[in-house]
Amino acid sequence: MKKATGGVVAIAGLVTLEDDSQVFAKTLQGPDRDIFPVEAAGLTELRETGWVATPEVLCASPRLLVLEKMGPRRDDERFWERLAHMVAALHIFTTAERFGWHRPAWLGRLRQDNTWDSDGHAFLAERRILRWLSEPLVEAAFDAAERQALEQLCAALPELVPDRPPCLTHGDLWQENLVATADGAPAPIDPAVSYNWPEIDLSMLWCSPRPPASDRFFAMYEELTGIDGGWRDRMDLFHLRELLSVIAHNDDDWGAAEAVRKIIAPFQRDGGSATV
Repeated sequence: MKKATGGVVAIAGLVTLEDDSQVFAKTLQGPDRDIFPVEAAGLTELRETGWVATPEVLCASPRLLVLEKMGPRRDDERFWERLAHMVAALHIFTTAERFGWHRPAWLGRLRQDNTWDSDGHAFLAERRILRWLSEPLVEAAFDAAERQALEQLCAALPELVPDRPPCLTHGDLWQENLVATADGAPAPIDPAVSYNWPEIDLSMLWCSPRPPASDRFFAMYEELTGIDGGWRDRMDLFHLRELLSVIAHNDDDWGAAEAVRKIIAPFQRDGGSATV
């Protein structure tokens, strides 16, 4: 096996078979969990929309995931423009009536609660933000006033996020989860799918390290979807889920706790009232 770099959950890499063909395989250490079956289900659901190219799932078990071999992405404007067409189509043509998914998923090594909910603001608050407050490393990172500020932010979500139908989202769409098909088309991997607001996907790309060519993605996505002009102002808010997840996973949070504090600062109480 030629090991891949960058993963935090599994040992992964390219495996050469007896006929000299290659596949991408992952294996887990530790107790059996359903991480791979859920990942396979997410890849399949995205692929079956007809809008997203994902690697074909060749084998999925609690211990092993085998996928079709993909190539590295090209960080040029053409790649990011093709990704914009793909993600825009996914978000436009998969709208639903409820937020969630038919089974729990995983974000890294920790569960993603996908319990169905018809209220998008409640879903974002309870399943994507406040869900992390009980994790030991998150609990240790913030004091009572900061935790209360997060709760105040969540209470204000109906004023901050437009209410509209959910769509199928990849859920962990940052540049390290993008590879390419043989013809160079973008192929997202490692999903944490759910029906949610599209900003969940946009925020992962916007707020995580990315190459300059990715600016083409946002320009084209905006043109294709007609998303309201305030979407950039919501990116940090939607990225709270990822920041809290980073803290929950790592003793060294790479500055995530400070980033959270900046986002929640307007909701800190001063003299008994919140400033927004």
